[in-house]
Amino acid sequence: MREILAVEVADTESEATYQEMFRSLKARGLRGVELVISDDHEGLKAAVGRHFQGASWQRCQVHYTRNLLGMVGHAKRKELAADLRGVFAAPDRRSALELASSVANKWRQKGYEKVACHLEERIEDSLSCLAFPESHRQRVRTTNGLERLSQEIKRRTNAGG
Repeated sequence: MREILAVEVADTESEATYQEMFRSLKARGLRGVELVISDDHEGLKAAVGRHFQGASWQRCQVHYTRNLLGMVGHAKRKELAADLRGVFAAPDRRSALELASSVANKWRQKGYEKVACHLEERIEDSLSCLAFPESHRQRVRTTNGLERLSQEIKRRTNAGG
């Protein structure tokens, strides 16, 4: 089950900020965390490792895709997005990594060394969801639920709108 358990206002995305929030959640009874999904925040990853030993960390596939799409020109974005959707739709980690390797080679041959290196070095961060049952993967591959909540909070608190 995926639920938003806390909303905090913080000045930074530091490890200390997340540690305080995780302490509060644990004090309220949070147990059995298996997966934490976020963008690539070093502070959050460090706090997860400290407070939820054994939990996996998943980089949001939407954020990862956006980061990679920013490395290519507008004309190539649809092609790269389709390649990434193929990787993320793989049935298991091994298949996803094999496909990511072939996608990296394809983009390297096209002259996009930075994209190829990023795929080879960082795609695994976005594949933790493949360790979970297929019926859960669609809901735990991104931070879309949290993003929707943030947008709604902004909409309701915007004094001008």
